[in-house]
Formats: sequence, C-alpha cells, structure tokens
Amino acid sequence: MKTSFVTDLGAEQTITTYFLVHEKEIRNTRAGKSYLRLALGDRSGTIEAVMWDQFEALSKDIGRDDIVKVSARVEIYRSKPQLTLQQLRLAKPEEVDLADFLPHTREDVGKLWAQLLEYANSIADPWLKKLVNGILNDPGIAPRYKRAPAAKVMHHAYLGGLLEHVVGLCGLAKEIAGHYPELNADLLMTIAILHDVGKLDELCYDRAIGYTTEGQLLGHIVMEVETVSKAMDAIEGFPPNLKAVVQHLLISHHGQYEFGSPKLPMIREAMIFHYLDDMDSKMAAVRAALATESGEEDWSTFSPALGRKFLKLDAFLKGPAGASS
Repeated sequence: MKTSFVTDLGAEQTITTYFLVHEKEIRNTRAGKSYLRLALGDRSGTIEAVMWDQFEALSKDIGRDDIVKVSARVEIYRSKPQLTLQQLRLAKPEEVDLADFLPHTREDVGKLWAQLLEYANSIADPWLKKLVNGILNDPGIAPRYKRAPAAKVMHHAYLGGLLEHVVGLCGLAKEIAGHYPELNADLLMTIAILHDVGKLDELCYDRAIGYTTEGQLLGHIVMEVETVSKAMDAIEGFPPNLKAVVQHLLISHHGQYEFGSPKLPMIREAMIFHYLDDMDSKMAAVRAALATESGEEDWSTFSPALGRKFLKLDAFLKGPAGASS
C-alpha cells in the first residue's frame, strides 16, 4: 500500500512508493543522451521524475494513467522537488487503493447528497420538481453525480467536487432569491442543480481527471442540454415555454461568448446564476491557492486559473506591520 505522498517528500530522501502516471515522454539532453521523463502524482499533488539509465525495458509497457511502483531519490531541481528514479515497474492491482491517487472532497458525500435532495424537494413548481428529481434519481446518473469532479483544473477539480460545488450554489441561490424577491427561486434552484450535469459525460475520472472523447468534441453545455431536454420530453405535458427557459438557463450559464456560452443570459435568473456560478468557481480557485504551500510568508502559490497570487490576509494582519497599525 502507498505510504509516502507528494506533499510528504523532502530533499535528500530515498523512497519506495506508488504513483499515478500523468505524463510520459522520452527526452534528449543537449548532449543527445536520451532519458525518461514522467509526471507522477497522487491525491496530494504531482511531481516531476527522471530516469537516466536502463529505462527502455522498464518503461516500455508503462503509459499514462498507469499506476507504478518506484524507488527513487528526492532531489531539488530549480527550487522544486524532483525524483531521480532507480527502479520502476507497473503496480499490481492488489497493491494499490485508487483513493490514494485522486484528490477527494473533504466533505461527507452522503451528507452533501442528502442536502442536495432536500434542495430538490424544496422546488415548488411541479414541473421543475419532477424534472430535477427524475434526473437525480436516475440510477445511471446518481452514482456519477456523487463522484464527479467539477472540472479538470479550474475549480473543485477533485472527486466529489461537482456535488460540493452544486450544493454550495443551491445555498447561494436560496439566499439571493430571498434578497431579490422578484427572482423565480424555483428556476434558480433548478439551474443550480442541473447546470453541470453534462460534466458527468464530459469528464472521465476513474484513474485521472481528464476529458472523454465525446467531451472534447461536444463540451458539457451541449451534452447537458441534450440530457435535460430528453428528460423534459419524457414528462408528459411539460410546458414548451418552460422547456425553452430551462434550455436558455443551461446554454447561457457561462455568461459570455468567449467563455463558451452559445447565448448571453437574457433572463434575469440566467444572469444572476452566471454570477453565482462564476463567484463560487473563483472562490474555490482562491481557496486552493491559499491552501497550497508556496514557500512565501505572505503570499499564496500562483493560481494559473486566476493569473495571480493571493495575500495570506489573516497571517499578514497578525504580523508585525499589522499589529503596529
């Protein structure tokens, strides 16, 4: 079983443990010598690895998304830990627990799911309630909804991330509908629950988080419009105008053409939901940056999703400068 995780690794340390292969390539040094370069990972993060000699036979049957057992030396290269591999082989299925290799929500999935069903049952409109509950109770959807990430990289990019994101949005939808009474609370709750259901088919997440072929070709907006439209068509008498509104909420939730929305939000609930979704995803990216060890006292690690670092505000305010002001 796995013992050492990426975040446990320190310089001048020899380890024997298991990793998931994220990338594999043969490179050449400037002198023309070939070497093996891997990106290895587990639920705590990723690390670069190199093997300089006798790697051809050891690595020929190893590919992306395989789990490998390695013996390696941890060294520092360009201020970051790197593994120099000494031994390498495919792991045997009985040696590994897949939960060690993909990050997972820290929340209780059972509690999140119960909360989601409670939100679904709070919808007063009978058509929308039937639509949402029909999708959530579909045996082909529910298990994947509980496990899926919300994205590959941008936000909530871990198992259970989609459910965590959606439950958070349901809470925000309830609060904002209370603040602006002219909003249709049932529509907001419906789109909060259904807006990313296409990601169940867009993303694959058995060993590594990536995109399915269909996901790359179509994208989750197209996929979820098809899924939800079929569900509405299966409900006898579902109002055509309400169907068009639900479809618009789905296709406009990214808010801008350059972000992948086929249409701009043209219903007030669509506009409000876009901002809620955008805010929740960005807050998740900020949270991830602040939670990752940066090596800097005052600043987080750089967030590729948001293109910046973030001040560690609580620590900064408690520091000497903050204490004297």
